[in-house]
Amino acid sequence: MKPSGTLRRGWTTGACATAAAKACYAALLGGHFPDPVEITLPSGAMVAFALAEQRLEGGCASAAVFKDAGDDPDVTHGALIRASLTLLPAGSGVQFRAGEGVGTVTRPGLPLPPGEPAINPAPRRMIEAALAELHPAPAALVTLSVPGGEALAAQTLNGRLGIVGGLSILGTTGVVIPFSCAAWIDSIRRGIDVARATGHEHIAGSTGRTSEAAVRRLHGLDEMALIEMGDFVGGMLKYLRRHPVRRVTIAGGIGKITKLAQGRLDLHSSRGVVDRAALADLAPGLDHDRMAQANTAAEAFAIAAEAGVALGDAVAARALEVAAEPLRGAGIALEIAIFDAHGALSGRSVRNRLT
Repeated sequence: MKPSGTLRRGWTTGACATAAAKACYAALLGGHFPDPVEITLPSGAMVAFALAEQRLEGGCASAAVFKDAGDDPDVTHGALIRASLTLLPAGSGVQFRAGEGVGTVTRPGLPLPPGEPAINPAPRRMIEAALAELHPAPAALVTLSVPGGEALAAQTLNGRLGIVGGLSILGTTGVVIPFSCAAWIDSIRRGIDVARATGHEHIAGSTGRTSEAAVRRLHGLDEMALIEMGDFVGGMLKYLRRHPVRRVTIAGGIGKITKLAQGRLDLHSSRGVVDRAALADLAPGLDHDRMAQANTAAEAFAIAAEAGVALGDAVAARALEVAAEPLRGAGIALEIAIFDAHGALSGRSVRNRLT
């Protein structure tokens, strides 16, 4: 991996779609495609995109741009983002349609109502503004496609959010910042929005696949009630304070929840390691020196088990105290559930209501 200071930025699917759509509209109005085509980002910066394909036939213009995500590990990197445009009667405005590989919204709670193509509001505004640069009152039907997008969408959270048939056209700034946590936190928020809108009063945020499967079994939760929070427990809890549900479970492995117990709301490895010696302070009967020599949190838990100490429950109780602070005053019941690498429950703490 490159040092963070030299990571190359990329362009969102929304920016690529805007470039392709603007090129099409220019061809419909003037008979030729600008290549490269320049667009204005929401920041006011101008960016030029080379066209990967262009076609003008029978009153329909089609153009495409290859998505360049820079150094971000984006599943859409290298995908072809295609726009097809036809003119509409004056006064019709800009209308949007999902083509091949672009999903359709089927559940409430997202920024778009069910039945709408999954072309988010910000990219729609970018496209409308780009067309308005060419004509003061644009009137066109814009169909966006991503060949192979349905297969790519299987690697995203779209299915869980109720977006079927393909990818979402995303991006608020037009720019992809490599390894940014913003996109993940946004997906956490959209997951909470969908869960609330579909009537789920108990949601579970998990740090990984194992803990997610385990907490789903523990409580018999619907898939829409499951939030992939990853390391961003703080981001999830702060959003829940403003958009509460009746009950929240935080589920994770031994190492991640131990970090939470030690006061960290960002559980990424770069934010620090588990203080294994400090674990001995959470429950009586543990040897500080032996705990300090443990290589991992899991080994520290094994040492506690040998001593007959229920360290998991003690860690969960301390983690609950930390997690409760961002939720204070929200009236939410909170639970911490710790699972081992095999999905077995290793510790648990519950508070029925936070005041």
